[in-house]
Amino acid sequence: MQMSVYDVNGKLVQQIDLPDDIFSANINVGLMHQAYIRQAANRRRGSHSALTRREVSRTGKKMYRQKGTGNARHGDRGAPIFVGGGRAHPPKPRDYTIKMPQKMSRAAIRSALSALVRDNQLVLVDDLTRVEAKTRAVAKVLQNVAGSENALVILPGSEKGSNVYRAARNLPEVTVLNAQYLNIRDLLNHEKVIIPLSALDVIYGIWGKKES
Repeated sequence: MQMSVYDVNGKLVQQIDLPDDIFSANINVGLMHQAYIRQAANRRRGSHSALTRREVSRTGKKMYRQKGTGNARHGDRGAPIFVGGGRAHPPKPRDYTIKMPQKMSRAAIRSALSALVRDNQLVLVDDLTRVEAKTRAVAKVLQNVAGSENALVILPGSEKGSNVYRAARNLPEVTVLNAQYLNIRDLLNHEKVIIPLSALDVIYGIWGKKES
């Protein structure tokens, strides 16, 4: 399939062919949802913890005598019904990790990229290396090429040394990402995805079909 490539001023500079196996793949919404849930779950630390009635530091002395007070019979201030008592069925540290076969996770990325192309959310630019390391300059480029500052900018190498990354840190809706770490969450959480031509080679090498 063919797509237009723009410069930082939003002017059309060329047309290129994109591989169908990455950008015209079958769009499987259920698979993308499964991959998104997996990524969100795997980010959880699972370190939550609360005390049971046996673990709270409370006296074991009986609260008051058994009979004659008119109160219900109680023998433990650590019971869940009392302030300062333990919790019934409290959360404990656990592992939320969800596994997914590599073939499925790769198919989910291809499905997301194809959906972005279908919905005109994917924008190709010729080069971003000459953009000034100024927030105003990056914001102007985003408006020129994408018409939105809610964007994911994919770079071919380490993003932290680039002018785009340094300048985009002040733009709350912009994420700058190394192409090697392309993931379903970032692809689906932005209105536009901006890819320079240099990053396409990285995407081809990683997400092109390798299995038969």
